[in-house]
Amino acid sequence: MNTFSAAQTLAAGVWQSGLGQFLAGLVVVFVLIGAVWLGFRVRDRESRTPRPDEQPHRPETERPPGETSEYRRPAEMPQTDGEHRLMPYQLKGSGTSGTETSPDPPSEEKRKWGGISSGGFGSGGTGHGD
Repeated sequence: MNTFSAAQTLAAGVWQSGLGQFLAGLVVVFVLIGAVWLGFRVRDRESRTPRPDEQPHRPETERPPGETSEYRRPAEMPQTDGEHRLMPYQLKGSGTSGTETSPDPPSEEKRKWGGISSGGFGSGGTGHGD
């Protein structure tokens, strides 16, 4: 006994012959074409992009906006006599309040480090300022 009806047999034959796959492919193509067409319509409703002369311009400075240029100097360490110890609350706060700012760059002599040259890890040096 055959449990398939005639319509099911016909549908199975159409799918196996390739006509069903072709029709499914056409449906996918039409869906993609419709999506592209809808995308064009949505884009046409949006406002246009500004022309180059309508773009915002940077200020006429050599620095980017919001950038500040300052140099930091260490704050002076308070001196005490040899008998009394300096307590932490007697020092200025840490971070930016422990330094002073200056618009002038430090001198070349202060920028150079005069200590021993220890080299980096794996540099081949002895690490004792040879």
